[in-house]
Amino acid sequence: MAEANGPADVTAVTVHAPTGGAGPAGTGGAGRSGQGLGVSLPPTDAGAKATGTFPYTADLWAEGLLWAAVLRAPHPRARIKGIDTTDAQAMPGVRAVVTHADVTGDGLLGRRVADRPAFASEEVRYHGEPVAAVAADHPETARLAAAAIAVDYEPIEAVTSAQRAFEADPLHPDGNVIRHIPLRHGDAAATGEVVVEGLYRIGRQDSAPIGAESGLAVPRPDGGVEIYVAATDPHTDRDRLAGCLGLTTEQVKVYVTGVPGSLGDREDQGFQLPLALLAIRTGCPVKLAATREESFLGHAHRHPTLLRYWHHADREGRLVKVEAQLLMDAGAYADESAEALAAAVSFAGGPYVVPNAVVDGWAVRTNNPPAGYLRGEGAMQVCAAYEGQMDQLAARLGMDPAELRARNVLATGDTLPTGQAVTCPAPVAELLSAVREAPLPALPKDGPIEDWLLPGGPDGAGDPAAVRRGVGYALGMVHLLGAEGTDEVSTATVRVEGNAEGATATVLCAAVETGQGFATLARQVVQEVLGVDEVVVAPVDTDQPPAGPGGRGRHTWVSAGAVERAARMVRTQLLQPLAANFGMSAELLTIEDGKITSYDGVLSTTVTEALEGKELWATAQCRPHPTEPLDESGQGDAFVGLAFAAVRAVVDVDVELGAVRVVEMAIAQDVGRVLNPRQLRARIEAGVTQGIGAALTEHLRVVRGEVRRADLTGYALPTALDTPEVRIVSLLEERDVVAPFGAKSASAPPLVVSPAAVAAAVRAATGQPVNRLPIKPQFAVGAG
Repeated sequence: MAEANGPADVTAVTVHAPTGGAGPAGTGGAGRSGQGLGVSLPPTDAGAKATGTFPYTADLWAEGLLWAAVLRAPHPRARIKGIDTTDAQAMPGVRAVVTHADVTGDGLLGRRVADRPAFASEEVRYHGEPVAAVAADHPETARLAAAAIAVDYEPIEAVTSAQRAFEADPLHPDGNVIRHIPLRHGDAAATGEVVVEGLYRIGRQDSAPIGAESGLAVPRPDGGVEIYVAATDPHTDRDRLAGCLGLTTEQVKVYVTGVPGSLGDREDQGFQLPLALLAIRTGCPVKLAATREESFLGHAHRHPTLLRYWHHADREGRLVKVEAQLLMDAGAYADESAEALAAAVSFAGGPYVVPNAVVDGWAVRTNNPPAGYLRGEGAMQVCAAYEGQMDQLAARLGMDPAELRARNVLATGDTLPTGQAVTCPAPVAELLSAVREAPLPALPKDGPIEDWLLPGGPDGAGDPAAVRRGVGYALGMVHLLGAEGTDEVSTATVRVEGNAEGATATVLCAAVETGQGFATLARQVVQEVLGVDEVVVAPVDTDQPPAGPGGRGRHTWVSAGAVERAARMVRTQLLQPLAANFGMSAELLTIEDGKITSYDGVLSTTVTEALEGKELWATAQCRPHPTEPLDESGQGDAFVGLAFAAVRAVVDVDVELGAVRVVEMAIAQDVGRVLNPRQLRARIEAGVTQGIGAALTEHLRVVRGEVRRADLTGYALPTALDTPEVRIVSLLEERDVVAPFGAKSASAPPLVVSPAAVAAAVRAATGQPVNRLPIKPQFAVGAG
């Protein structure tokens, strides 16, 4: 529960969350056994989430609560000739109606590039763009009032093709080309004895979060506002909201509440701004709970990408040159498209030795829905393409696809096409070998019991005789931190106190727990360093120093690294007085299972006794080594670390109907170090499942700029029946010495590689090129 004061003429407001379960940030104490790193410590909030008592943002409530609704544009592109709110304002129960005219600051949103108007003013640039918002006493009243706002639109021909963006009139004051990266490496004129060409298309995947966006805004007496949202980067949200509203950052406070999971930017800033503006305007708490359709329309999606490749190789299958042209559709606004493009261009050759490369990448604006950060951004799209090229090259050479890959794999000490040396562990050959050597799943037996295993299930229209099995391989890579000079610093405070009942530690860090396990890892780190069982991770708000966004294992590296450094500083404060009393160095003392002992056994006490009722605390930062932007030739040390994975997919395809069933996904992953075995397995399985969705079912349909069937029936997520056995055949623990724990990203590598592996397996089963994701049935029909 959090207290928030309203304006002077409004009574104080208390924001309530339902009772039961853990607090919003997954707070609570650890158990009494199996502590520290390397142990499968369960999340504190697991029980509450499993039983449905976890308080999500949509559950928040406050006295005097108003409800908000947003009016969204029905056109992908149109001029706004006028907005009439008279009818909406006259409706009983309506307390406020706001448009662009009510925004007092710069009115621009965007996490990386602030180029997105909070409300469309003169022109609508995509279907679903916010135009106005309403606050009313009842949610249905708010929705009816929003629908009553009369907007005079003059539709304009929309630019919905990324290719057309180059020649079209500017869609935005900043132009249509967001970024162009021309990468040149080695001899651009080099040629191979064998050349294969391919054209690939990657669709618009959505994060489709478990809970749609929701939030609560409470006005402050200083004219500011407090926002309660499931944000993943609260400080960036605060800063942008302040700039958009013409407030100081001290007048805006963001509380992170009840994040149900995140695959990218969890909370769309376009939902937060109307909340804040309406709360300030009415002087009352305002809540907005988006429908699933609004969620699909509001947040960013994966960049649809068109990729053309030419792979040059010698007769033995060794790569000579990779040429590529990459075109990413950013939608109406820039957001994080420049960063996604940098990843795509940098990894366009994959985890292979590429002596020469000529790659051009563009990110362009269109009138399609905005694209942004989604796990594996950039890397997933190119992985599907370069692995398609490797299969095509193997077929041209009459070579086993896995063997072709083995002849070209990257290793530590090799150089990326960006000129950056691979200094981290890169066990790509070992990963490939592990999945190649894993036993293949058995073929289904003939009989009614196994009918449900066939593509389409027991009631499918297909003939079992038309089913072909395919096996495909794929390798991939992702970057971890420091993309092109980004400052990845994170700050954490660890406080320890003891009393007669024992010792308790509290961790304060603005790293948001989004399901990636940071809160659990922070507890494990403190248990490991200080031997304290009871560890509480405090809820996140913007009064704490920033920790930055999640993604790519970032919080495992920098935020947990900051927790470790702070915990070690507290450890020194705890041990030095004891060591001094015995005339020895603190380094000669160890802490294990809550007991402090010296190397010679002379000193033996407990952490609780050593604290003697004192409170010790320390604050520390963790910042990886700096990186640099790619230069005009696409060269530069742009990334701090890399992580790799290999996947072997086994599929059954009905070659008459094009139905695909994934039988098994075998994965070998470069994890650096296993910090929580159960949690790591869950992250890998989730990444593989999301990758299967991208390969077979997940595609947000956009027709001439308009989103169609924006719900979970039109957007097909993989179900339990679509998810095969995920066999983790190898977790290679070769620690990266520059990482605080040596651990690497867990979720992104399997997501990046799995779609390419499924496509490769379908190619093997059907003989078709399979150059589109998701794979439609008509492209999976073949002779086998």
